[in-house]
Amino acid sequence: MKKIGIYMNVLMSITLSLFLSLANSMASGHFTVSGFFLSLAVSFAISLAVGFIVPMHKVGTAACRKAGLSQEDYSTRFFEALISDIIYTPVMTFSMVTMEYMIATSHGARLEYLPMLGKSLLLSFILGYLLALLFMPIFRDMLLKKFGPPRGRPHIGETTIK
Repeated sequence: MKKIGIYMNVLMSITLSLFLSLANSMASGHFTVSGFFLSLAVSFAISLAVGFIVPMHKVGTAACRKAGLSQEDYSTRFFEALISDIIYTPVMTFSMVTMEYMIATSHGARLEYLPMLGKSLLLSFILGYLLALLFMPIFRDMLLKKFGPPRGRPHIGETTIK
C-alpha cells in the first residue's frame, strides 16, 4: 500500500534526521541552534528524497529473502534495520558533515575533513541502526492499525489460515 510507504518514509525521515542532527551537532563540540536546524532541514530533505527514490520495503524484503530469513523471525527485524541503516546513514551523514565543514571553515576554523567524517559516520551508523531497529516496527504497526494491512498479503506475524 503506497500510503503506508509514504507515511513510513516521512516518519522515519523525521526521526532519523532529528536524532542524527542532534547527535552530530553535539559530538562536533560546536553546537549552535542555527547549525542544528540547518543540519536538520538538510538531512530531512535528503532522507525524504532517499525514501522516495529507494523502495525500502521492497529492498528490505528482497534482502531478507535472499539471506534466507522468514517474515516471522526476529532476526528479520535486525536485518531490515541494518539494510535501512546502510542505505540512509552514509548519504545523510556525508551531507551533514560536508555542510558543517564548509560552514566552519568559511568562518576560519581549522578542521580536518576525514577525521570529522569518520567520527560522525561511526556515530551515525550506530545511532541510525538503533533508531531503525526501535522505530520501524512501532511506526509500521501504528500505520497498519490506521490503514489496515495491504490487500492480498498477510502482515508480518499473521497467518493466512484463520
